[in-house]
Amino acid sequence: MIILKLGGSIITKKEAKEPTIDYENLNRIAREIASSSIDKLIIVHGAGSFGHIYAKEYEIGAEIQDEEDFKQKKMGFSITQSWVKKLNTIVCDSLRENGVLTVSIQPSSFIITKNKRIHHCNLDLINKYLDMGFVPVIYGDVVPDLDESIKICVLSGDQIIKYLGENLKPERVILGSDVDGIYNKNPKKHEDAKLMKIVTSCDDLATEGSLNVDVTGGMKGKLMELIELAEIGVESEILNAGRNGLIKKALNHEKGIGTIVKKEKEV
Repeated sequence: MIILKLGGSIITKKEAKEPTIDYENLNRIAREIASSSIDKLIIVHGAGSFGHIYAKEYEIGAEIQDEEDFKQKKMGFSITQSWVKKLNTIVCDSLRENGVLTVSIQPSSFIITKNKRIHHCNLDLINKYLDMGFVPVIYGDVVPDLDESIKICVLSGDQIIKYLGENLKPERVILGSDVDGIYNKNPKKHEDAKLMKIVTSCDDLATEGSLNVDVTGGMKGKLMELIELAEIGVESEILNAGRNGLIKKALNHEKGIGTIVKKEKEV
């Protein structure tokens, strides 16, 4: 089994001022997935411009100030949930039209967080769909939180893949991003940024991180989740899903395409 994460920056126009699909990337990636040889696959996708715009506008996950503030945050929750569900439908449609038998799984219907970390998540349904030959498609969403000071929060796709990786023990995790992998510093700001083929620690990054931080934590947030996975033996690789054919190669078990995140060898 492989868990494939499709970043919101690759399937949507993340910097757009309104929800916008990148159909060229999405449909190409769907074709690559359909033509790969993987038997069991779980897909997790980010929210991109379908979720981040509204989560940021309504400050979902920030401490609730008063009843009026909570009312506004609940409105933001409802709007964000609606838009990310629309994105998931578009993603599933593209995959199905290319022959991938998908089933949509909405995180806010079965995941509860506590202090913004997954607290309760029943994976029985996901396992059942896998056994039936479906490809579960899960996504970044807004979910209820047990912390009374926030009550609702943003659940990133990166946290979902960490939880799934810990509990389902996949062969590997693949993250399709809009960059070639992890750099020692932000390649969009520094011409001398160097791509790292293997990363074992956040210490490998410059203090400013490798990419801009968004409502779900940016590249450094992704890396922290992946390093924790590596510690329990689940290897992952971040690659550029915007490059033709790389997703298919990775699903067909080719490695070293981007940056591999693995456990540091013990001396």
